[in-house]
Amino acid sequence: MSDDGFVKVCPLGDIPEDGPLAVEIDDTPVVLVRSGDEVFALRDVCSHAEVALSEGEVYDGTIECWLHGSCFDLRTGKPTNPPASAPVPTYRVRLDGDDVHVSLQPGSDDDQTT
Repeated sequence: MSDDGFVKVCPLGDIPEDGPLAVEIDDTPVVLVRSGDEVFALRDVCSHAEVALSEGEVYDGTIECWLHGSCFDLRTGKPTNPPASAPVPTYRVRLDGDDVHVSLQPGSDDDQTT
């Protein structure tokens, strides 16, 4: 882990285009989503039903929980429809060449770099 909390997680090519990839960072389940040139990281647990979001579909800037259909905004983690009412945590992502790095530490800066 670097001083700023970023951990190398995987090569960019491991994340399907417009699809999820489940990973674990320090015992924390994380779902990575690649959309165009951006990668997003969210806690891989639906805030409503506590099932893996990585088993759901990705579309229109959201990831949908496969169990009850709640969608979560990839940028903010906020639910965009019921039954979920609580957001899921989002994490900072940094791209270093073809490597994806994620930090579980809070931060407000945009770390998407190439």
